[in-house]
Amino acid sequence: MGRNGLAKYVAAASIVLPGAALLLMPEEIWTAVLFVCWTAAAAAFWIISKQREHEEQMTRTIKAMQSAGIRTLNHHRHDWMNDLQVLFGYARLGKLDKCISFMENIRERMAVDSAIAKLGVPSLVSYIQSFRTISSNMLLELEIQSDLNLSGMRLDHDKIADTLIHAINTYRLAAKPGAGELAVLRLKLSRDNTALYAAFYYEGELINEQQWSQKMIQQLKGAPLKVVDSEHGFNVLLRADISA
Repeated sequence: MGRNGLAKYVAAASIVLPGAALLLMPEEIWTAVLFVCWTAAAAAFWIISKQREHEEQMTRTIKAMQSAGIRTLNHHRHDWMNDLQVLFGYARLGKLDKCISFMENIRERMAVDSAIAKLGVPSLVSYIQSFRTISSNMLLELEIQSDLNLSGMRLDHDKIADTLIHAINTYRLAAKPGAGELAVLRLKLSRDNTALYAAFYYEGELINEQQWSQKMIQQLKGAPLKVVDSEHGFNVLLRADISA
């Protein structure tokens, strides 16, 4: 609790003083006037303190978003510089076939980035794009059906996004660090005329399989995405019916 939060509670509690005076000397007019004025001042101070708390929270949130954006941009810039260096190296060596193959890989990554941006839910798009800045022990790979837009579907897209983020985090926090190669979580998003599907394919070790399973069940409780299949190792298939 910050100073503003503590001060508002002190101000509210201070009403006890004029209240006690009013109870002890009810016949005195000045005690009633003091109680009313003190209460009004305390209420005004409470409201001002709440506004300041809200402004401080908004400032912290904005700074956190800006920091996350900067980290994400730096990661992308680093990737672009690496790609340019590799292409320049192939070009200097005259390995045009390598250049073409590498350019095709870049094109495929750009297509995935474009598909992520088209998902239509800012919280999910931002989370996926910044994932590498928050995870050091698991890679996230995506396969997204062409032109899939969650915000354009008859679903609660914000809850869908929250469910996907919580599910990914459940894998991320359960991934065992220092177990050789990085764990890989592949998320495939697709839809048909009746439902949205989210398939999770995990390759790697978990710190505690039972805890991961319990946490996943907890995160999916009451969620719009329901488990269809979870019998194959750490792979999970989720489905959300599309309203008619």
